[in-house]
Amino acid sequence: MAERSAGNDPGRRQRIVDATLRVIAEYGVADTTHRRIAAEANVPLGSVTYYFASLEALMTTAFLQLAAQASDGFAARLAQAINRRDARAAVIDIIADSVWAEPRTLLLSYELYAFAARHPPVATVMQQWMNSSRTALGRFFDPLTARALDALVEGIGIHNSIDTEPLDRDAIRTIVERITGVD
Repeated sequence: MAERSAGNDPGRRQRIVDATLRVIAEYGVADTTHRRIAAEANVPLGSVTYYFASLEALMTTAFLQLAAQASDGFAARLAQAINRRDARAAVIDIIADSVWAEPRTLLLSYELYAFAARHPPVATVMQQWMNSSRTALGRFFDPLTARALDALVEGIGIHNSIDTEPLDRDAIRTIVERITGVD
């Protein structure tokens, strides 16, 4: 394949970032390579190193994109709530129906947390993401309850991904009601 200039392929950088997430989901961070990403993005290997100085920089960009998308989805769903009951329903929806219920996203979140633990710039973004989630929840719940719900959102998703008897929507509703109290 002939190398095209960035001007002739303005979407190339984004395709590389998107491909990085697909490769990480399939192989994990430890087995993610420039070659696998280039093949997945259908770009020359040199394009990957042209846009990103290192594999770490590329994975950081990809994980920041994942975090931003998840945070935006979370905030958008909670923004629809006008009262505590609506917020409770939003949390249940986020846990039971959202992108976090998808196996691929859960795999990426495992990889993201491990990567963030070893890369302070990503850990900082993760803290901002948690703060953003807690702020959105804080419109309706006290700070401790908001923090518990924030942890619950991902915690149930993680457990459900490997549990032989995952929690269904009714069980999730019961747990959320116990944490938040019922109006």
